[in-house]
Amino acid sequence: MGRVSQAQAQENRRRVVETASRLFREQGTHVSVSDLMKASGLTHGGFYKQFASKEALIDEATTHAFDELTRFRDDGLERHAGQRAAAQRALIDTYLSVEHRDGAAHGCPAAALASDMARDPADHEARRVYTEGVRDFADWLATEDQDGITRLCTMLGALVLARATKGSPLSEEILTTAHAALTATA
Repeated sequence: MGRVSQAQAQENRRRVVETASRLFREQGTHVSVSDLMKASGLTHGGFYKQFASKEALIDEATTHAFDELTRFRDDGLERHAGQRAAAQRALIDTYLSVEHRDGAAHGCPAAALASDMARDPADHEARRVYTEGVRDFADWLATEDQDGITRLCTMLGALVLARATKGSPLSEEILTTAHAALTATA
């Protein structure tokens, strides 16, 4: 088989990073390289032409996931004509929805990757990116009346618990209760 062009190699790398970002949020970073490459539609051997290690891919996929979150927030702010409170409310509505609970693959990386990052050594790039992403998200959620860290912890905790109790009435009750707590003063 012939060599791929530089443009195709870049496209393949982009596809692997996007697929990894999705699979890591859905299944955790323990997904095998073989399964990840298969989901990307590429061969296992091609992985090491693109990435020095799985850890390097985890670093890039974590960055990609938090970049998606930032774009989602920025798009919401634009849709609400720069009205931060309205954009925050819309984000909370989406975040604490059944669709987000059920869609971890495209959901919040702070919630989906928390357990994996807790086990990752503090000096790894993915953990640094995760920490900065959480800080940035909390800062964005802050209001005059509510601390951003408190709001993020409420949202993230509710999402994790709702996912863990999915299939029971408690799951939707958790989402509803957290939503009410966060939007009562808005």
